[in-house]
Amino acid sequence: MAVNYAEKYSPLVDERFSAASITEAAFNQDYDWEGVSTVNVYSVATSPMNDYQISGMQRYGVPDELGTSTQTMTLTQDKSFTFTIDRRNYTDQMMVTESGRALRRQVDEEIIPMVDIYRLAALTAGAGNTTTKAITEDNAYEAFITGVATVLGNKAPRAGMFAYISPDFYVKIRLDGHFIKQGDISQEMLNLGEVGRIDGVPLIEAPFGYLPEGVDFIITNRIAAVSPVKIAEYKVNDNPQGISGWLAEGRTYFDAFVLDNKANAIYVHMEPEPEPEP
Repeated sequence: MAVNYAEKYSPLVDERFSAASITEAAFNQDYDWEGVSTVNVYSVATSPMNDYQISGMQRYGVPDELGTSTQTMTLTQDKSFTFTIDRRNYTDQMMVTESGRALRRQVDEEIIPMVDIYRLAALTAGAGNTTTKAITEDNAYEAFITGVATVLGNKAPRAGMFAYISPDFYVKIRLDGHFIKQGDISQEMLNLGEVGRIDGVPLIEAPFGYLPEGVDFIITNRIAAVSPVKIAEYKVNDNPQGISGWLAEGRTYFDAFVLDNKANAIYVHMEPEPEPEP
């Protein structure tokens, strides 16, 4: 890695843009991974309805044992990083590589996007409803309303519903005359990327590269998925053995799962694949 020594450089660092996590609201923490890496979730079937019989010994019908199924969720994402800051580089570069800020930068620019991108991919892969159709400025609103209707038609609750949209879809929905930008969005909502609402559903614009390729938008609900973070450890070691300076280390152990019985609370709209050139 190249090291640039300061001569007459500004002590101000030209920081890159970073964004807070946009996926925390999309996942619940209803299951406990304490002390384990795998959690099994049981689903219990229901019994079909019968016509009650006025006579006989099985008036309610023939009893069957209720069936069950199991979803196994095992954490697979165990990521880490490490870097050093030599004391000479620190002093010769006007202290612009200060360890605490470098660690914060690592979290903002590497860890948070990594987790967000992984979670959005999990929602896409586990969605119970997927539609493929080209989006234009004339049909963007209709496409979104169709997604909401599909989720509600599958008995998923409206409460807690929200959507992640691509920058390209945002442009097209803004050009659709049916869309009206929400006028009273709070600063907290803006920080999470919310750019408006359709039919009461908050729209969160995902940065470029966050949504899987071809995805226009994802409608989801917090009840539909879980994303445990078992380890989020970030530390700076001052003058560790063999280094005159600082050693930063970090580890993130996490995963994301869509619950089998709640997959229909997720709707994904995708662009059709481009036709091959003749």
